[in-house]
Amino acid sequence: MNDTHRTASVPAEPSSRSEASLKAQPRAVADTSVDLAAGLLRRLFRNLEVPLSVRLWNGVTLRVGRAALERKEPRYALVFQNPRVVSELVLGRDPLAIAEAYFRGDIDVEGDFRAALGLRHHLAAIRLNLSDRIVSLIDALRLRSCAAEALDARSEPLVQRGPAIKRHSKAENRDAIRFHYDLSNEFYALWLDAQLVYSCGYFESANASLETAQRAKLEHICRKLRLQPGESLLDIGCGWGALIVHAAQAYGVRAHGVTLSQRQYEFAQRRIRAAGLEDRVTVELRDYRDIAGEACFDKITSVGMFEHVGLDNLPLYFGAVERLLKPCGLFLNHGITHEAHGADESLSTRFINRYVFPDGQLDTIGHIQSVMEDAHFEVLDVEGLRRHYALTLSAWVDRLERNHEEALRHVNEATYRVWRLYMSCCALEFDAGGIGVYQILAAKRGTASSALPLTRRHLYAGVQTEKRGSHSILSLQETTPCR
Repeated sequence: MNDTHRTASVPAEPSSRSEASLKAQPRAVADTSVDLAAGLLRRLFRNLEVPLSVRLWNGVTLRVGRAALERKEPRYALVFQNPRVVSELVLGRDPLAIAEAYFRGDIDVEGDFRAALGLRHHLAAIRLNLSDRIVSLIDALRLRSCAAEALDARSEPLVQRGPAIKRHSKAENRDAIRFHYDLSNEFYALWLDAQLVYSCGYFESANASLETAQRAKLEHICRKLRLQPGESLLDIGCGWGALIVHAAQAYGVRAHGVTLSQRQYEFAQRRIRAAGLEDRVTVELRDYRDIAGEACFDKITSVGMFEHVGLDNLPLYFGAVERLLKPCGLFLNHGITHEAHGADESLSTRFINRYVFPDGQLDTIGHIQSVMEDAHFEVLDVEGLRRHYALTLSAWVDRLERNHEEALRHVNEATYRVWRLYMSCCALEFDAGGIGVYQILAAKRGTASSALPLTRRHLYAGVQTEKRGSHSILSLQETTPCR
């Protein structure tokens, strides 16, 4: 599957309510709110470079922007379902009000949805001269007054907001994870691959299927970790259990996963039983801070989890991993990064924290490696998978859109729109390079690097089998000398 979005055609302009017919009407007949909205939208989109079609709540269709007179057909149309939502483009103090209007259905998009998301850059960059600002403010206030009696129940958002996260405490992290992951297993299954792998795939080609890319990612992680039969593996934030089951089946390890999501935990247990792996694979509801012991695991992995830790807790997180890892063990951390250092809030992070990941915080790859080194890890290998995540997200959105009707059996329309908007925007951000994702392979300083191959050839030359079967199965508490 590639990341090219299917583009629907924009509906033709209604001849009975076209812009020309609107202008031709006597002033007494014309709808005042429509006139005000049309004027506002022309000013706001005056400098837009691409052709844009706008349809108002009564069927009037406008062409706005610098390309308004061109014959080129717009790739999408914005649909405003009531006057109030147009006035909020000027009067709204919450920059996410437009997103909530989309969730409610007050704003809609017909045509190429992901192309329409480019408007977010235009809206953020709008600069009006003093005269236009005054006129727009007056018109927006008049439009709001016209719309006051037309408001209905859709003025209230139908989507839940996540809990406020202040300290990334155990209770806060638990509530945030359950807000996100306990939404509905059936909903996730509509757009994830068959194994429910909820992190970026590993695409050997851009047109590889999502199923193939996710199987390749699981295998890629296992090869990087040099898993051997009988070794003990800990997966922090194990999701629905795909990695621990794959590692046990394909590499003969004893695997243990932890999650804070009740629904993921229950699903993973059923999965383990169905595979007949109860003697080798376990999963529990547990915070990483509460995993007891020292030098318990030969290998540790964390895939798409450390974004929830909180930047202030990164030393604690990596310190816990270092404590649990055996002296000669390997640790693979797979997670999303940002181009800017620190936890400064941006519009995108505010959106994600409010509607999707309440506890999500990102940092630069450089700072993350620095914190790992402070925790006495030696960084052995770093691989960027940014383009892989852009492809993965595009595949997820395509699947979600194809399963729109089925999705509404498990979530409401507003929640569906949250996920459609969130994943579409993230695909664009990964594609543009604003955010990235990296796999970092590390070991306790001065212990395991001499046992690794000198090159990466072993990752691509076929599964290494020469050592399989050479080790007895170990309990999770046993230790072994460095090999």
